[in-house]
Amino acid sequence: MTRSTGFFALVFCGTLIQACRTDLAPEGPTGPKSIAADAVEEDQPEWGPWSTPISLGPVVNSPFDDNRPAISKDGLSLYITSDRPGGFGGLDIWVSQRASVDDPWGPPQNLGPTVNSSVNDVAPTLSPDGHRLYFHSLRPGGCGVADIYVSRRHDRHDDLGWGPPEDLGCVVNTPYLNAGPTIFEDEATGITTLYFTVRNNPPGSDQGFDIYASTRLGDEGAFGSPVLVPELSSPFRDTRTAIRRDGLEIFLSSGRPGGVGNEDLWVSTRASTLDPWSTPVNLGAVVNTAAFDGGPALSFDGATLYFHSNRPGGSGGNDLYVTTRTRLRESNVAEDAGVKKQGWRKAHTKGEAHRKG
Repeated sequence: MTRSTGFFALVFCGTLIQACRTDLAPEGPTGPKSIAADAVEEDQPEWGPWSTPISLGPVVNSPFDDNRPAISKDGLSLYITSDRPGGFGGLDIWVSQRASVDDPWGPPQNLGPTVNSSVNDVAPTLSPDGHRLYFHSLRPGGCGVADIYVSRRHDRHDDLGWGPPEDLGCVVNTPYLNAGPTIFEDEATGITTLYFTVRNNPPGSDQGFDIYASTRLGDEGAFGSPVLVPELSSPFRDTRTAIRRDGLEIFLSSGRPGGVGNEDLWVSTRASTLDPWSTPVNLGAVVNTAAFDGGPALSFDGATLYFHSNRPGGSGGNDLYVTTRTRLRESNVAEDAGVKKQGWRKAHTKGEAHRKG
């Protein structure tokens, strides 16, 4: 074989190999698509549309202001914020219970003076293990206009067994209004992220709320300084969030343009917990109205969304509503979390050993 003949043979073989590589095959007008991207898409659950919201009714709702719900992992405890009579301050945290997910909700009970104060105590959210309750409060002695606090309990089934709240401190809390906490525990990395909203504009302004995030490693470490989440924030009012348990979908209240009312529910997604969030998309006119719709809380299975609204036909100022959706395809993300977590920890441990050696 001559030198030139050998050269053209190599070119032909290389071209043949490239043509057979499925990860470089064109995929419509967007061009190449990798096997890894296909795997990410296959991990994503597909959902049906959200149903028309229904009110939680007069047992849960009152003629007063009922808002900012939180739902327990088992779906049997619904925490709400309310200024109904029987509380200890302006807005208090209450809890409604039910025997099973098919039973109706019972009358809300006040969490009592251990948790609630003489001022506003607002926007509860639960850690996935049910042992920690985060919320914000305007009680004196904090770092800002309002601070984020955490209360703990030993028995995760005892909704009235919460201990004295602890301020998360001035590393997390800014000198401004810190509100609406949401907790996400990433099983793959062991990192816990606290999402919350901060108002940086002067008191009395309707604008200036942005979404921030603070992280820590593990369950009991200290949270770091919060950083702005620019993908979720706008020049308008961006407040309460609710995140799906795999960390790939987040709901938020926002008054940005393009909505149905003066504040709407929006949703953002990401391919992995290491990726940035997508531009939020409005949930549309089935869920949102021309009124105020906000304060989302997502069930552990991702199929039920609770929120508050002052739409016509309610019992009071804000009422609590619920909408549901159907999962059309299962996700492998949650099921594989244990495997991913072990893999990450092995890699992390190996890296630490390498650095120490």
